Amino acid sequence: MKVNLAVVGATGLVGSMMLKVLSEENFPIDKLYLFSSKKSAGKKIEYAGKEYTVEELKEDSFEGRNIKIALFSAGASVSEKFAPLAAKAGVTVVDNSSAFRMDPEVPLVVPEINPDDIKTNKGIIANPNCSTIQSVLPLKPIHDKYKIKRVIYSTYQSVSGSGLKGISDLENGTKLAYKYPIQNNCIPQIDSFLENGYTKEEMKMINETKKILHDDSILVTATTVRVPVKFSHSISINVEVEKPFEVEDVKKIIGTYPGMVLQDDLANAIYPMPLMAAGKNEVFVGRIRRDFTVANGLNLWSCADNIRKGAATNAVQIAKKLLED
Repeated sequence: MKVNLAVVGATGLVGSMMLKVLSEENFPIDKLYLFSSKKSAGKKIEYAGKEYTVEELKEDSFEGRNIKIALFSAGASVSEKFAPLAAKAGVTVVDNSSAFRMDPEVPLVVPEINPDDIKTNKGIIANPNCSTIQSVLPLKPIHDKYKIKRVIYSTYQSVSGSGLKGISDLENGTKLAYKYPIQNNCIPQIDSFLENGYTKEEMKMINETKKILHDDSILVTATTVRVPVKFSHSISINVEVEKPFEVEDVKKIIGTYPGMVLQDDLANAIYPMPLMAAGKNEVFVGRIRRDFTVANGLNLWSCADNIRKGAATNAVQIAKKLLED
């Protein structure tokens, strides 16, 4: 069954990748609608051999078009205004912004982990933060088997997480996205600081992890850092669990879990790296080893393309699940 589908923010980094992933997946589209800001309206985009003109997003853009699914990637302020309007018009919105992630009425979904949450949607489904997605995937099978008590995240996030401006800062030495140079540098600030000393990005990871895993008892802390890498985020994940484990068993459950690739062959120096994860839809996990400082501690290293699995691919996976229901 083919459906009418819209992409909001179609000219941006993630919006463009959404179209690429839709094409790769041969998503069954009848009519495709592309929306953007007034500034980008009128641009031509080719999709599946056909040229489309990008429209300016307006309050009546979803009226009378029988659009079933809309993938939003245009920022929180745009989503806050237009996603409810789309939902009111009968559209199911998959929103990539932070606008609705912690709304108790809105499911926050990683399809390999909590696909059933999609069924509770009331017109809007939230796509998690890119760093959260690649973290909770390895955590899910660990939590199911050993019950996680505490998680410590340390992230190494690529500049593409800041869009085209971030890429420009890395490649051209501009200061469009960051206060300080990113070339030959690491910046321990992603998003703005809050009163508690954490950044918004760090609190997103903390809160979203609990919501996706359906467990508010998990203790989570995070430090998020921007690094001079173009694509793919890397994350060091320290986990404390309640039950004893064998490292080889942990490797086995991660290696067989959907959406992940185990890369953990120390003898041959095989482990996940952003350079190898770029352009891929999977989350790569390795450097799995015991943390000897606590009774049941574990260290992991996760790499994933933040524009693909961290945004576009996850959204398209959600859209595919919607067609199954």
